[in-house]
Amino acid sequence: MIKLSIIVPVYNTGKYLKKCLDSLVPQANQETEILVINDGSKDNSEEIIQKYKQQNPSIIKYYKKQNTGIADTRNIGITKATGKYILFVDSDDYIKENLIQELEKYMSQDIDIVKFKLEKVNGNGEILERIDGPIFDKVDGQTAFNILAFSDVLIDSPCVYLFKKELFEKNKLKFKLNTEHEDFGLIPLIILKAKEMVSINTYGYCYLQTTNSITRNENYEKTIKKVNDVFIHYDTMIKFIEKESLNSKTKKNIKTYYTNAIILKLKELKRQDLDTYIKEIRKRKMIKNIQVHSMKQLIKKIILLLNIRWYLKLK
Repeated sequence: MIKLSIIVPVYNTGKYLKKCLDSLVPQANQETEILVINDGSKDNSEEIIQKYKQQNPSIIKYYKKQNTGIADTRNIGITKATGKYILFVDSDDYIKENLIQELEKYMSQDIDIVKFKLEKVNGNGEILERIDGPIFDKVDGQTAFNILAFSDVLIDSPCVYLFKKELFEKNKLKFKLNTEHEDFGLIPLIILKAKEMVSINTYGYCYLQTTNSITRNENYEKTIKKVNDVFIHYDTMIKFIEKESLNSKTKKNIKTYYTNAIILKLKELKRQDLDTYIKEIRKRKMIKNIQVHSMKQLIKKIILLLNIRWYLKLK
């Protein structure tokens, strides 16, 4: 019986794919499957995948499809997965030795979600930065989100979590297709559905800093799409929380979390595009979501209410 499904989306990452798979295969056992999904790569990724599949036929399951993007590729992985738990690993990144063994104890306890930590690394494996965050023992999803929302900069990345597959399937939650920041749109909602979640002090994921990868290519046209899409994710979140039995604190915090992220996103816009999205913020009355816990925050909220452009100039 498969306990853990590791989902690896691949798109033109042949340069890094061996290191990724070499970090996964030795940690796999008879209860682990590695789902490698080729999202229409045009480099040598196919050749590398086939070689690893031939060498590890009982572990690696290979799927090839036309290019449809990271969201669809991850959704296909979730559907194909036969494990009770899911781990997402981008094919230009890799995991630390013994991460899966570390996660075993929480799978045996039937925990819904386990959050671990991430290191940014260069091509030589040298640590550039360790991304810290709160650690906590078993709490429900609302409590977990309320802890993470204002003290963790990596809430959205699916690659720093172990998830029960049923969280996606039973709640009919998927990565939204044809959108940027699909993680931002989904992961906070998944957290809220957890009955039990823990956050552990384990640096298990190595996030490779490159200029050419699945999630890191950038241009201004894409920036505009990202800003459009975060408003789509905000609207989805509002519809979601209206249907859920959440306490008032959680509702306030998730609205604040999304609003803060969207306002920060506006800083990436050119002056001529800013007014369009300021109107979107005002249309949704998002400024009222900003919580005030200090005089400094009060002043910033007043500036936001008066003039969003002034606020965006603040450091």
